[in-house]
Amino acid sequence: MVLRNRVDKILGITLITIMSVMVINVLWQVFTRYVVGTPSSFTDELARYLMIWIGVLGAAYVSGKNMHVAIDVLPSKLNKKSQKILAHLVSFIIIAFVFTALIIGGIRLVYITYILEQYSPALQIPVALVYMVLPLSGILIIYYKISDLLGK
Repeated sequence: MVLRNRVDKILGITLITIMSVMVINVLWQVFTRYVVGTPSSFTDELARYLMIWIGVLGAAYVSGKNMHVAIDVLPSKLNKKSQKILAHLVSFIIIAFVFTALIIGGIRLVYITYILEQYSPALQIPVALVYMVLPLSGILIIYYKISDLLGK
């Protein structure tokens, strides 16, 4: 529980930081476009990459807080024991999907973009760094789901 609270805090601070940087970045873009008259060349790309990180890491954070969108028609009609079994089943399905899509697929995507030496046009950073959020988020979601299974 202590480790989970620490992971939650670090992830929350990371998301706040990314969002703050994105707000400053977009304000700079607006300032340079409308006040200075020459838009900054990197801000659009940076905002796009930060939005990807916020969305994917935010999904992991929400998964850890169990605040994701859920349809509870079936669980509400079941008794407590059946609800627990269904919750375990759903957690196993989530783990399998996340392992396949985010971790394996994400690692393959990172590897391919790294091998092909793809760099972003404006920032000149490796695109593999942008895609690293996929396996990272997958690891966090699986950690949260295993933590939920062991805690129940």
